[in-house]
Amino acid sequence: MNPLSAHHPLRKSVLIFSRAMALLCVAAPGIAQSQVQLKPVEITGSAIVTLEATETAPSQSSLDARSAISIVSDKAIRDNMSPVGDYTQALSMTPGVFSYTANGVGLGDAKVTVRGLSDSNMVIGFDGIPFNDTNGVSHHSWVFFPNDFLGGAIVDRSPGSAATIGQATFGGNIDLQSRILEAEESTSFMGSVGTWNTDLLGIEHQTGQFGAEGKSSLMFNIQGMHSDGYQTYNKQDRQAGSLKYQYAANADTNYTLFASALELKNNTPSIKGISRTLYNSGDYVDMLSADPKLGSYYGYNFYDVTTNFEYLGVKTKLDSGWTLDDKVYHYEYHNKQNYANAATALPTLPNLSVSGTDKLNSYVTNGNILRLSNETSTGILRTGLWLEQASSYRYQIPTNPKTWVDVPLPNFLENYLTTTAQTYVEYEYKATEDLRVTPGIKFAQYQQDFVHAQDNTGAVGLLGGAKGVIVNGVTTTAIGGASSLSNSITYTDVLPSLDVHYKIRPNWSVYGQYSIGDQIPSTGVFDVPNAKANPVPKATKSSATQIGTVWTSPRYTFAADIYNTVLDNSYTAVPVNPATGDTAWVASGTETSQGIEVEANITLGSGFSLYGNATYGSVKYDATGKWVAGAPQDTESLALNYQANEWDINLSVNRVGQMYNDGKDLAKNVVNEAFTIDPVVVANLFVNYTVKSPFAQTKKAKLQFGVNNLMDSHAITAVAGVTNGSTSANPNSADLLNILPGRSVNVTLTLDF
Repeated sequence: MNPLSAHHPLRKSVLIFSRAMALLCVAAPGIAQSQVQLKPVEITGSAIVTLEATETAPSQSSLDARSAISIVSDKAIRDNMSPVGDYTQALSMTPGVFSYTANGVGLGDAKVTVRGLSDSNMVIGFDGIPFNDTNGVSHHSWVFFPNDFLGGAIVDRSPGSAATIGQATFGGNIDLQSRILEAEESTSFMGSVGTWNTDLLGIEHQTGQFGAEGKSSLMFNIQGMHSDGYQTYNKQDRQAGSLKYQYAANADTNYTLFASALELKNNTPSIKGISRTLYNSGDYVDMLSADPKLGSYYGYNFYDVTTNFEYLGVKTKLDSGWTLDDKVYHYEYHNKQNYANAATALPTLPNLSVSGTDKLNSYVTNGNILRLSNETSTGILRTGLWLEQASSYRYQIPTNPKTWVDVPLPNFLENYLTTTAQTYVEYEYKATEDLRVTPGIKFAQYQQDFVHAQDNTGAVGLLGGAKGVIVNGVTTTAIGGASSLSNSITYTDVLPSLDVHYKIRPNWSVYGQYSIGDQIPSTGVFDVPNAKANPVPKATKSSATQIGTVWTSPRYTFAADIYNTVLDNSYTAVPVNPATGDTAWVASGTETSQGIEVEANITLGSGFSLYGNATYGSVKYDATGKWVAGAPQDTESLALNYQANEWDINLSVNRVGQMYNDGKDLAKNVVNEAFTIDPVVVANLFVNYTVKSPFAQTKKAKLQFGVNNLMDSHAITAVAGVTNGSTSANPNSADLLNILPGRSVNVTLTLDF
């Protein structure tokens, strides 16, 4: 029986939400018009206005920074990114951060790398609320927060202070920002067309201030996107909507409501890379096929993903100088994937019944974040409590890809509850007017309660039973044994931090920080026979030390830092009693990440400015001195900007230096530095032309011409599927490669009313 035979209610919620948003688009302009007095549109002259460096920088640090942070502006997202894109594009503007999507910008599940550490090693949040998968800390860019939902981003390339919350402060923390609500009413219609039959239609409406004394503000945004994608038959269809409402009860109290929903349907296969044979022949796009006789048939490979994310926040001043900031939130992720296992011709019956996989990864998360602060003449006391509980349901079941009828016994099937609690306190002591010292400490606890179903030995096994019917080497039924087993685990950590911030001059500051972050282990630690992992691994930790400086002037912004981070390495499963199936997890050493980063923006005059950042560093295993896979030796970005009159032009070049990928020898042992990945260079161009009041009732019109991968590079970005014994010196033609998608062009028209 398929555990998903009932129609999932979230899809209906997305449809209802989208219809409601469409009705609001019609109704709200009339509502707001009767309550908001709009100012006339001002027509500026044709003279070039000299902008300061802080106004033209797509990314910059802050004079108040206590760690290595970069802030991405809302304007940079609007003018220098594809409207089809996702939040990884915004993050890639900052030092040491990069991301790739093999099917095209915004058309795949992209992951970011920060200082050589992968997506699963960091916190990503939205308006201060962390969100991530529950089976391991990872994030899915293609189904959370498209570009139009974003108003900026803050990237902290460190574990942060004690007040930084999340299940993986291990490698850094990123906070995506929602849009700022405007004081005046506006409506924007956007249409975009581009390469690979890509189109996007969207509408955004801001009511401006309305209601009694103008205390309310509302914004909503809906969009629909379709693309055939760069790779063959890797089609994408995305429908999304968001809403943000703010109510200023009085001068001291504000309420915020945010809600978003998204549904993505596509034909992305489970195996993402193309073969080395195809790559060497110049075929960069051959992924799926139109032949139903093949396992690569697009009809056998598809995702249907729905998400929603909501929070209600209140910020208010209390008695005795205290400020309260509280958010209660809820988000859901429902990823239904089906795919065929056979890469060539599908087998005949009875083997056909197990040649596909019916897969689900889903969770529902509820939480509350309470932050309190009290500022006095001697300093600022900050304390808070984060509580979260996530209920997860996951499975993979062998199935017939022509009928999607599942076999009785899954590869794995599990329900589990993850309960997180973190509390912190830190005190920012004002030693002098310009010198501040902030010690802090955080207590973190993660508890997981599992119910594992009996499976075909893919995870916990038959639970005392014996193999029943076997088809094509897969146990499809079991004889006897327990139907499920339950277990639980609790991880606890104490995480201190200390930072010093000194303002040398009003426009020049320095800082030093020491902090410890942690990361909850993957639920895969129990994917061993009978779930007997004893002892189980502890949460991994990182200890980061960094010093940095920030300097600004009307013509320049500059930030630099030096960092050193010692990171617990992953654990290795070691059988300790083959008779009972007990498995222990043994720590496999430590890694060290160290380097130097620089970020600057310079105004050149006549509307031109030049932005650049660079990171030079390494991430290596302490025991062997070998590079950690996926960590580049350096990254650089250079962007020339022109802002004057009606024009806003950005030409950027991003380079990711040489890195390595791991391989496996013929005995399946991991081989570090088996593959050398050559430097990857990508150039992008965005030209924006804006006309104010082009015709009656229109405030402005913006035409954007964008080109991603201007030089049409097809560089290899990773070895996605490794053949045992293959290396760069002796490559195997069966290796699977991730490559850059080819050049893409989009033309976008936005009309503001």
